[in-house]
Amino acid sequence: MSGIEPIVMPKWGLAMQEGLLAEWHVAEGATLTKGQEVADIETSKIANVFESPVGGTLRRLVAGPGDTLPVGALLAVVADASVDDAAIDAFVGDFQARFAADAESAAPPPEPATIEAGGRRLRYLEAGEGDGVPVLFLHGFGGDYLSWMFNQDALAEGRKAYALDLPGHGGSSKEVGEDLRDLKGAVVAFMDAKGIEKAHLVGHSMGGAVSLLMAREDAARVASLALVASGGLGEAINGAYLDGFIKETRGKKLRAVLEQLVADPSMITGEMVDEVVRFKRLDGADAALRKVRAALAEGDRQRGPLRGVLDGLGVPVLVVWGEKDRILPVEQSEGLPDGVKVLRLPDAGHLPHMERAAEVNEAIKAHLAGA
Repeated sequence: MSGIEPIVMPKWGLAMQEGLLAEWHVAEGATLTKGQEVADIETSKIANVFESPVGGTLRRLVAGPGDTLPVGALLAVVADASVDDAAIDAFVGDFQARFAADAESAAPPPEPATIEAGGRRLRYLEAGEGDGVPVLFLHGFGGDYLSWMFNQDALAEGRKAYALDLPGHGGSSKEVGEDLRDLKGAVVAFMDAKGIEKAHLVGHSMGGAVSLLMAREDAARVASLALVASGGLGEAINGAYLDGFIKETRGKKLRAVLEQLVADPSMITGEMVDEVVRFKRLDGADAALRKVRAALAEGDRQRGPLRGVLDGLGVPVLVVWGEKDRILPVEQSEGLPDGVKVLRLPDAGHLPHMERAAEVNEAIKAHLAGA
């Protein structure tokens, strides 16, 4: 209807199917500007601020705090004062009816798949189409393919994008080997199994260290590196975090550990905590995490520094870091070789690709375009 704009549950990435409206920051009658922070929304991984896609007068809040709704569901209505309440009622009723009908005929969301590669079962999520060089996302310690839920779809334009569960994590086999080279070998085996000759690697934390190993030992397979709060670029690491992630099995204590990942602790959702607890109860998960932890670091010192890999590396490199990172110090992004682009985000912690997804996505898009 003319003059009426809907605000709907956003789709923050390929894997997001629903969200929980945690809190409104605005009330009916407020004048909104486009991009204004209007609500907090929780996903299966993290809570985040929702910015209004439109400007105008907020005439109706359709959903309330605590409501869990599918992507695209109506949250609120914006319209100017010339639109009467009867027209708003009609708009809401028509929207809800059409949304229900569309939901019945909608294609099912993409599901992760598994593949046998190098003697292991590896789980991955595939997105995108096109002839561009593929993107391969590699998560951090304790993560899985959903770590990239805010990034994968945005970076899959004109190319395929794969988010992989590294061995010992998610739905992949729990055989992890003795050091990070075994994880790197699994990435190479995955690329071979999928027929990927070369890929842009986007690695977070441990996944960044694996990406650096790839660049050092399998350089022909690497088109570029985007390293997000990457391991391997310094010595210091928060060993207590790694130990706490492994040790804690009760929700309250585990939440306190996970809150170290982000600048704003409220971003850690109960669902995220529960998901980590479920993963840690899988057969072989605890032993795998302990072996990976030993491969990553001894105490508070990382093993096998990889910073020298960037010296004279013949591919574009982007480094992204949150300035409030409590796992790997942001200072490890300093003093890198000329030509390495560095993006530091002042209001992010160890998960900038989730905390400040839009900014990180734009930076990586520009990085890929120039590669």
